[in-house]
Amino acid sequence: QVQLAESGGGLVQAGGSLRLACAVSGRDIREYTLAWFRQRPGKEREFVAGQSWPRDSPKYAHAVTGRFAVSRDNDKNTDFLQMNSLRTADTAVYYCAGRVGALVHTTATNYGTWGQGTQVTVTV
Repeated sequence: QVQLAESGGGLVQAGGSLRLACAVSGRDIREYTLAWFRQRPGKEREFVAGQSWPRDSPKYAHAVTGRFAVSRDNDKNTDFLQMNSLRTADTAVYYCAGRVGALVHTTATNYGTWGQGTQVTVTV
């Protein structure tokens, strides 16, 4: 059974940075497409970023392009979301999601496995 576990959330001032991690167990990350979603208070869950390894270029939501970056450590079976120049509008619970297949979908229903989420709070 595949399990995903996010970490790295916290409280940060606007303009600061955080790096989220998504540790994958039960499957080789090199055969798995991972994406990051977030759910802001009172909003629907939305796509943030994702990448299918080793083929596709990363895909980012417009709101985070140029500020966020995905990367992966195959040896640690872990995916990362580096978040820079954070804004108060980035405050949300961040989730990693996984799917078998080579496409990064921006719709949450295309992902069968989810982590528990990690809270990111950006203050002024």
